[in-house]
Amino acid sequence: MSVSAEMIWDSAQSLLRSRIAPETYDLWFQPVQAIDLSDDCITLQVINEFSDTWLKDHHFGVLREVLAQAAKRPLQVKLKVGGGVANGVPSSVTGSRNPEAERLQAEDAASARGGRFNSNYRFESFVVGTSNDFAHAAALAVAQAPGQIYNPLFLYGDVGLGKTHLLQAIGRHVADHKKKARVMYRSSEEFTNEYIDSIQKSELSRFRKACRQTDLLLIDDVQFLSGKERIQEEFFHTFNALYDGRKQIVLTCDRPASELPNLQKRLVSRFEGGLVAGLELPDVETRGAILRKKQESLGVKLSDEVLQFIAGCIRTNVRRLEGALVRVATYARLIGKQLTVETVEGLLGEFWNENSRHPISIESIQEKVARHFDLRVADLTGKRRPERIAFPRQIAMCLARKFTGCSLSIIGEAFGGRDHGTVLHACRTVKDRMEVDLHVREVVLGLEKTCQR
Repeated sequence: MSVSAEMIWDSAQSLLRSRIAPETYDLWFQPVQAIDLSDDCITLQVINEFSDTWLKDHHFGVLREVLAQAAKRPLQVKLKVGGGVANGVPSSVTGSRNPEAERLQAEDAASARGGRFNSNYRFESFVVGTSNDFAHAAALAVAQAPGQIYNPLFLYGDVGLGKTHLLQAIGRHVADHKKKARVMYRSSEEFTNEYIDSIQKSELSRFRKACRQTDLLLIDDVQFLSGKERIQEEFFHTFNALYDGRKQIVLTCDRPASELPNLQKRLVSRFEGGLVAGLELPDVETRGAILRKKQESLGVKLSDEVLQFIAGCIRTNVRRLEGALVRVATYARLIGKQLTVETVEGLLGEFWNENSRHPISIESIQEKVARHFDLRVADLTGKRRPERIAFPRQIAMCLARKFTGCSLSIIGEAFGGRDHGTVLHACRTVKDRMEVDLHVREVVLGLEKTCQR
């Protein structure tokens, strides 16, 4: 009795069902039909070009394996794009469709066009300085080789320092250069809302397919997962599925993962298991470069003196820096002449006042902390490490990070040439002790008020 293509495929399908998840089988293999067997080659018909590409890129190895096992000999496998299958009958005959596969194909096309991404958020438009060069280099490396290095990539930093810009630049680069890649970009709020919506509509498996069959998952502001146990549970399994499949994961957060309250330790461990890169406050040179690049896109030309003034005025937030420039540029276009620093100072009164309200320096913090603990400033900046000096030093570092806007490296240098990791450890230690020791909490809060006077 001769063996037909259909018989081999029937046996192979039984093997597939025992080896892969049911939802994966139903979506990608159930619609496939065996249409020809000649010599050592079997031809399978798939419903569309997207299914053809997806099977070749993601499941071709297991497909050849089960077909060889079912035929009891090695087989070449050819995929042919044609009608789908409905109840064993080609859809070209019945007119049936696979709406789920078509929906995924449409989503993939939208992602490839970069519809979810801000057109301004590209690597070319990101201004690199000492405060963000490491994060930029890591993001670019991931974009060029997703899933191969630095997985996951965890970017953290305060509001307005460029995390979202880099996150979307990665997505845009992959979508532009890897047309077949499925890219998913979500804020943690969107991820949460879609998860809840899928439960309410009894479409949880569809939600999981969309998340776990992507090649690049970009999640913005993961700090909002804190305290949401069910969402954390879902994200944990999504993370594992993608990581195990060697798919790239990139996350952004407003602080290091270990500093997030009410976040499961297993998630913290996974977030820190790849590459962690921080974005710090830009120095005045970087702020000036940002303004010069931004003014080109606005089509204005301000004097170097005005740009330097704005760069010195806005120190803590790149978005506010750009917002200040937009205000000045708009006014310059309206009056049609060059602006003086005095005019710009008046235009940016609220920006200037906000940034000058508490001109706190690292030196003033060191002096106030030393005075409180009856120490010398030299004790805080020196190498000695007894507890009576080490913990006040950590408090001073923590306050410097909170109030001065200086980078971790600059703060570490001011405390005797220590590195940024020492500053991060100091902040974490102070925070942990404040949570368990009421006296420490009162001392630190009191020093915060003292530093702001």
